[in-house]
Amino acid sequence: MSLFHTIETGMRSLLGHRLRSVLTTLGILFGVAAVISTVGIGQASSDSVTARITSLGTNLLTISPGSTFSGGVFGGSGSGNSLTMADVTGLQDRQNAPDIEAVAPVSQGRLSLISASGNWSTTVSGSTAGWLVTNTRTLDSGSFINAHDVATRTQVIVLGSTTASNLGVGIGDLVRVRQIPFEVIGVLAPTGSQGFGNQDDLAVVPISTAQDQLFGGAGTVQRILLSATSPSTIGSAYLEANQLLLQTHHITDPSQADFTITTQTQVLSTAQAVTQTLTILLASVAAISLLVGGIGVMNIMLVSVTERTSEIGLRKALGATPGDLFRQFVIEAGTLTAVGGLLGVALGLAAGYVVPRAANIAVTITPLPVLVAVSVAVVVGLIFGVYPALRAARLAPIDALRAQ
Repeated sequence: MSLFHTIETGMRSLLGHRLRSVLTTLGILFGVAAVISTVGIGQASSDSVTARITSLGTNLLTISPGSTFSGGVFGGSGSGNSLTMADVTGLQDRQNAPDIEAVAPVSQGRLSLISASGNWSTTVSGSTAGWLVTNTRTLDSGSFINAHDVATRTQVIVLGSTTASNLGVGIGDLVRVRQIPFEVIGVLAPTGSQGFGNQDDLAVVPISTAQDQLFGGAGTVQRILLSATSPSTIGSAYLEANQLLLQTHHITDPSQADFTITTQTQVLSTAQAVTQTLTILLASVAAISLLVGGIGVMNIMLVSVTERTSEIGLRKALGATPGDLFRQFVIEAGTLTAVGGLLGVALGLAAGYVVPRAANIAVTITPLPVLVAVSVAVVVGLIFGVYPALRAARLAPIDALRAQ
């Protein structure tokens, strides 16, 4: 029997059971679509995090406090309160730290902002004028917090573009935070970033006002942002900050430091590792549906072999070889998985178009996951189709004819 005739016979068999064939392909279809979509979401999140961290520049350092220890339990890195405004003042001294361009203490929390036209929950950060430099942000309108605002604990606030839009406020308007009125003095230029957080959805107030009226903890800060004078001086700035804090904290053994200094390279590497792990995890969970779809293909092909036992016996009696029958059933299984895979690609691409618009979740679909998903789907289908094909090929003609 020619290969063309074998393919024709297999297609005729599949078309003869249209509903069963369609239902069989659904498992492969949804499996491929799930793999493409989840990998796309993971890739988009990774790209967004990478872009956001990179946008801060390679000359940024972040100082975090050490861990708490209470009742024999460690609270984890960053849970202590070992950083103070005195540390900030010391780091701002260019004689002690000539390679540090800007310093910005940060104390923040998530609070509700209320305006005359609405309310909005966002991250409120208390900081100083150095916040703009260390975060490489610019103003769209108005002015930013200055040293006088910090010294006098002025009730002023600078909003991100998204926050200002949702509150319906502009320069000079009042916004209440914990029932305390703050005057809007500036709106940040939008960054356009997406992913794990909208960088345009935030508010900044003077660090002294935040400590006294919003968060408490006067004198202490949650972290300190440093900006080196250039990427080439990042190492020097790191050493200067580390040495200065060791001295002011009276620590003689660096291994016992109650603070941690991280660079953007370290943060970027960690973020990429986390997003890659999450992407692999999501893709692995989605790939399970491909396995389930392959089992479904094998189940249907076994049913098909049982139903067509007499046909197999007759064809063998008329001269069909075991190889002819094996090829036919493998072709049928491969066709089911190939069609399901192609339809799954279409559904995955459609999800990549619809999801960002419906749920504001970025999806980045690249050719590699598509090719891998379809290839895996076809291979799974063929593997699970081999056993039914072998079973059909090994049927003895006389036994198959008796089943009629």
